[in-house]
Amino acid sequence: MSTVPLIDIRNLVYDYPGFRALKGLNARIERGSVTALVGPNGAGKTTLLRCIAALETPVSGAIHIGELDVHENPRNAHKLMGYLSDAFGVYQDLSVKQALTYAARSRGISSEAARTAVLETTEKVQLTEKLEAKAGTLSRGQRQRLAIGQAIVHTPQILLLDEPANGLDPEARSSLAKVFTGLSREGMTLLVSSHILAELDEYSTHMLALDQGKVLEHRPLNTIATAGQSGPVWHRLTFPSRQSVGPALAWLSSQDAVNDVAVEGASMIFHHHGDAQDLAALVAGLVGAGLPFIELKRHSENLQESYLRSLDRQRARQAETPPQPAAEETP
Repeated sequence: MSTVPLIDIRNLVYDYPGFRALKGLNARIERGSVTALVGPNGAGKTTLLRCIAALETPVSGAIHIGELDVHENPRNAHKLMGYLSDAFGVYQDLSVKQALTYAARSRGISSEAARTAVLETTEKVQLTEKLEAKAGTLSRGQRQRLAIGQAIVHTPQILLLDEPANGLDPEARSSLAKVFTGLSREGMTLLVSSHILAELDEYSTHMLALDQGKVLEHRPLNTIATAGQSGPVWHRLTFPSRQSVGPALAWLSSQDAVNDVAVEGASMIFHHHGDAQDLAALVAGLVGAGLPFIELKRHSENLQESYLRSLDRQRARQAETPPQPAAEETP
């Protein structure tokens, strides 16, 4: 995956009457990534998506897709992206084929090219067998996939999705996850906002967590060290009992290649930044320090764990920061 950002968000500020929704937000979305946009209600997720889609104009800041400024060139930006809001709609009396043809033609695709685009799109969203069915007869999950098809029929580089799995049953959610995985494999960049973190785990490569209009954390999920390189990897260290964890905690936290240590019962979860040789030295150090353990294994942190850990770190930082005195007004 290229490290050059496809979407570059710089110092984005957005205001609603009496309320600042985005507060100097910065983020860089990598090309080909699937980014889970997470955070509590009111964090600014929908506002950010709408700003990227050039449907809202920020007070200040900029959003670039490659070299293109989204708000200076919204029409050109729209050619590069698809957007599906949480309150999407489809034309009930149009067939799947007609709905996708209309979407393609409205994007400036020629009649001949539209026929090919419609067939390719129905395959991507798993609606090939429903080409002649009216949208009003489809299940909610199928209508959701049709709406996604309308958003990608022009083959955009970016797909923005706001709560796409809302109201779907488990089977429909699974089908939707397969669609997103397929789009990602074809090289499309996805930014998906959802409260259903377990589903985002199935296809997300990155997490962008927002809180109160700011970036809480933005990072890859489950970073793995590749051959010849070292990178942060989650590990779980399990001890015979909870009483054994305490003495080991201080020792482990003092190691240069270790950070983000968290205790869970009789286990500790931590990030290790070294290679295999460094990890072997860590094990030898534990044994040499008389700190027996039962098991050390790689730990795959799911999205919910990542998000909750980010919140815990943020709250800890806030607790350590003394409140600032109110500024006095100048007479």
